[in-house]
Amino acid sequence: MNKKQIGAWALFDFANSVYPAVITTTVFSIYYVGTVVGNETGQGNWWWGLCVSVSALIVAVSSPLLGAIADRGGARKKFMLAYTAVCLIGVLLMTLLGPGMVIAGLVIFVIANVGFESALVFYNAYLPDIAPREKQGWVSGLGFGVGYLGSALGLIMVLPFAVQESFEAVWVLVAAFFLVFGLPAFFYLPRDRSGGMTVPQAARWGLTNFRVIVREVWQLEDLRNFLIAFFFYIDGVLTIIVSAGNVATETFDFTFNATITLFLVVQISALIGAFALAKPTDRYGPKRILNGVLVLWIAASVSAFFIQSPTLFWLVAVVVGLGLGAVQSASRSFMSSLIPEGKEAEMFGFYALCGKSSSVVGPLLFGGAALIFSGNQRPGFLLIAGLFIIGLALLQRVNDPRAAAL
Repeated sequence: MNKKQIGAWALFDFANSVYPAVITTTVFSIYYVGTVVGNETGQGNWWWGLCVSVSALIVAVSSPLLGAIADRGGARKKFMLAYTAVCLIGVLLMTLLGPGMVIAGLVIFVIANVGFESALVFYNAYLPDIAPREKQGWVSGLGFGVGYLGSALGLIMVLPFAVQESFEAVWVLVAAFFLVFGLPAFFYLPRDRSGGMTVPQAARWGLTNFRVIVREVWQLEDLRNFLIAFFFYIDGVLTIIVSAGNVATETFDFTFNATITLFLVVQISALIGAFALAKPTDRYGPKRILNGVLVLWIAASVSAFFIQSPTLFWLVAVVVGLGLGAVQSASRSFMSSLIPEGKEAEMFGFYALCGKSSSVVGPLLFGGAALIFSGNQRPGFLLIAGLFIIGLALLQRVNDPRAAAL
């Protein structure tokens, strides 16, 4: 393994993690729901669910095609750079928002989130290139581990400005953090390989042969079964991520400062979980790690339905955090082990398709449940538990190449 490539790849995870920590999960989500929209009767939750779902749908529809174009046109790094720029532009446009700008806020968030999520498709596709299969669990865990460190440092960085409601400064700091620490990836990651076509040729091929691309995935039984299971359980994960800030403030009466502090603690527990389970992922195979973590999340989701105490919610959040880095890291490692050589961006495009199309459903269901029950978010916890149960059951159909080799 090339240490510079591994370091630059992990550093990009460190850089981009400030975005979900500040924008998707805490400061911007709370700002949009409570200030831009207003949430007296739960309408802010519904609009936020719509924001997340629209952006996820765009990523889901476009990612497989763009991944195939990047592989065949030799443009993986170019696409990653372009979408990173789109994300940064979207974050900077947030400085224009104010109370009542509901549609503008939706559009700007969609721009930023499509850029962020689409860049991850091409970033993830580098994992098989820079690490052999027997080390991919460790490298994937390293990325998520330093990523959660970036999340924690990003939250600490913006907290003084968020407390003073200097939100324009928050958005500028997020963009600057992402830009500065993300740049090394574009210098040190492997150069784009020729795919035998120019990008325009690959685009024409992809548009006219999309059925062929879908058939390539469908014929790989274990990959197909994994993606179906991933669709369900990652829906639960992403719904928790995008809804957690509002759950803390709306259901458990956390103050803004307490919510930020809670997420700092969760980022640290996620960092610990990602590092602690990185080597076991290689040793025992990612499927066993995922099985254990999903059982943990099912128990946590059901517990959240019953508990009333903010202190117990703290405990559940920390437990969930321990599994957060592990479920994402092990999923990426599992996916990487199932991909044929030369199809990395294309297959990770379908990984994004399943992840983001599922996240269209979860936030809308969660927000819709809160709207139906007059702002009560607790029924949504049981919906999330159901998603984890379905995903865990479907995951048993997938053969783990790493476990078989062991």
